[in-house]
Amino acid sequence: MNTDRTPATSVVEAARPLRGKVALVTGGSRGIGAATALRLAEEGADVALTYATNAAKAADIVARVKALGSRALALRAESTDAAAVRAAVEDAVAEFGRLDILVNNAGTGAVGPVESVPLEDLDRVLSVNVRAPYLTTQAAVPHLAEGGRVISVGSCVAERVAFPGMSLYATSKAAVTGMTKALARELGPRGITVNVITPGPVDTDMNPADGEGAETQAGFTALGRYGTADEIAATVAHLAGDGGRYITGASLAVDGGFAA
Repeated sequence: MNTDRTPATSVVEAARPLRGKVALVTGGSRGIGAATALRLAEEGADVALTYATNAAKAADIVARVKALGSRALALRAESTDAAAVRAAVEDAVAEFGRLDILVNNAGTGAVGPVESVPLEDLDRVLSVNVRAPYLTTQAAVPHLAEGGRVISVGSCVAERVAFPGMSLYATSKAAVTGMTKALARELGPRGITVNVITPGPVDTDMNPADGEGAETQAGFTALGRYGTADEIAATVAHLAGDGGRYITGASLAVDGGFAA
């Protein structure tokens, strides 16, 4: 009996190269996280996403993922809650039976002169931007097989700090780059790749392209404009797919030339 795939099947699989994979996207209800969840679903992955407070937005992304033909799950997990962060990984695996792709996207920021940054901001930013992705990765690694992917969303300010008042945020995102490089060495022998994307100014609710200071931020890029969440998601999808097999320990700038 001829068991070759039909041309139609081959076309479908080529169009959805992540079919059969399961992804967990933290902070997946809005901005870069939502765009990433949808892009991975377009390419065939089933997607679990975490959100902090807005259940309605999370439910909307879940519905849109399902409309693309993938399974989806929204998990409430405040990134400052270590137990919730760990539980989100286990709940995703329990629902889908596996985990192949982890996208550490959830983040926060605080801007101000170093001498006036309050302790509560220091603790919150480091908790969300450093501790949470570390804990999520720690919980995910036992479930990742050969070919697994860990992709974190960092920031261009880890490479170039063009504005004053960014010491706390830059510190937290630089830590993610260091974590990425160390984990790439540790997990490489197991066939798991670990990378960080460093976006420039991106048009999101947290940093709108028409917001205060946006023109200045755009002016620091070589392209003279903000990026879109979809442009960041496209790079995540590349790293998650076959094109990312030989990329690990890398800090990939998707910043319009901000750090050029």
